Amino acid sequence: MSPTRSHAPQVAPAYTGRLAMAPVPSLRLPDDAMDPDTAYRFIHDELMLDGSSRLNLATFVTTWMDPQAEKLMAETFDKNMIDKDEYPATAAIEQRCVCMVADLFHAEDLRDDDPSSAVGVSTIGSSEAVMLAGLAMKWRWREKVGKDWKGRTPNLVMGANVQVVWEKFCRYFDVEPRYLPMAEDRYVITPEQVLQNIDEDTIGVVAILGTTYTGELEPIAEICSALDDLAAGGGLDVPVHVDAASGGFVVPFLHPDLEWDFRLPRVVSINVSGHKYGLTYPGIGFVVWRNSEWLPEGLVFHVNYLGGDMPTFTLNFSRPGNQVVGQYYNFLRLGRGGYMQVMQCLSQTARWLGDQLRESEHFEVVADGSAIPVVSFKLAGDFGYTEFDVSQALRSYGWQVPAYTMPEGAADVTMLRIVVREGFSADLARALHDDLATVLAHLDELKPQGHFDREQPFAH
Repeated sequence: MSPTRSHAPQVAPAYTGRLAMAPVPSLRLPDDAMDPDTAYRFIHDELMLDGSSRLNLATFVTTWMDPQAEKLMAETFDKNMIDKDEYPATAAIEQRCVCMVADLFHAEDLRDDDPSSAVGVSTIGSSEAVMLAGLAMKWRWREKVGKDWKGRTPNLVMGANVQVVWEKFCRYFDVEPRYLPMAEDRYVITPEQVLQNIDEDTIGVVAILGTTYTGELEPIAEICSALDDLAAGGGLDVPVHVDAASGGFVVPFLHPDLEWDFRLPRVVSINVSGHKYGLTYPGIGFVVWRNSEWLPEGLVFHVNYLGGDMPTFTLNFSRPGNQVVGQYYNFLRLGRGGYMQVMQCLSQTARWLGDQLRESEHFEVVADGSAIPVVSFKLAGDFGYTEFDVSQALRSYGWQVPAYTMPEGAADVTMLRIVVREGFSADLARALHDDLATVLAHLDELKPQGHFDREQPFAH
């Protein structure tokens, strides 16, 4: 008899079989199913081709949270935020978050006898919040104008430096955008520009607390004061909305005495991004109003087919509740003292970078990180290369530092920008500074003469 053969275990390495021999279709559904580990590995490996989010200094969006927050958010992926009757605890948490934001911004409708009286809503980032705030201003204008509004074109006054969502709002909802130009040495709007561009059909003025182009704060108090003086003299009475997407969770802690919010009577609504310096993963935002007077009741819908009367004022319907839960975790975990500590730490790191860049012979610093933790800078002269060359060279070290041209009025200016976020430590800042020094030494030698000017991967 032949000797009995032992049966060796079947060899099944991870990267043989279907995954290696027959690529998975990417533009149509595969014919067959695959086991969960294989599907995970296929997608995981493809995502390795993305850049590291932690080294992405172009984005304001949070790229790090506590593991405990991640666990809570994973546990609530399946909860639909709109089903308030089915998920009353999640709905209550959302309203608490709205109240905390309204309180932070000194809203009026926060009565001791009704702590849930804040007028506002959570949104999917500031983009939805902007749309809702704009709609409220348009409807208020319609109420003021009366029956003849259909024959008139409403307009919105704002800087050319606004985020593109404001352009979307105007296009989608038939509002004329009146963009105030920048200048080569000024990247925010002025009260004088505002007064020259408003009229009877202006639904509001948008002022930015932390522009995405440079991180600067627009002169909100001065703009409101100029409009107050105009109204007091019998002139136009125009409301102000503050786009605090970038600065709303920074300025109250770094500059608590700066008046930009509802302490200014002319400010009627504010939007803020929780997924920026609210320190929560995307996408979560908020819009709050001074009081119920500034949110027309006609914009609020009441539905009952999910069980119970449910007032809603959103552009979307279904969305996961985990972003709200993550934001609530941050509010409880950090409190005012914790947010202040985080913002001071980020500001210190940003200001250190700003100081290093200012001392360099290569750069002119526009914003040094003292307003919000954002450093914007440009080349101080003709060195034989451009800001786009610097940005592209830093990519070879893994850093994503955007280069981009400025808006109307300063279109000949090119800017570089570093957003300092939670998770970007002082050690990483020093590593970036060292790599930048190496990049500049190479560029000084090579002088590529704007070789990468046509390659502009960053989109504002």
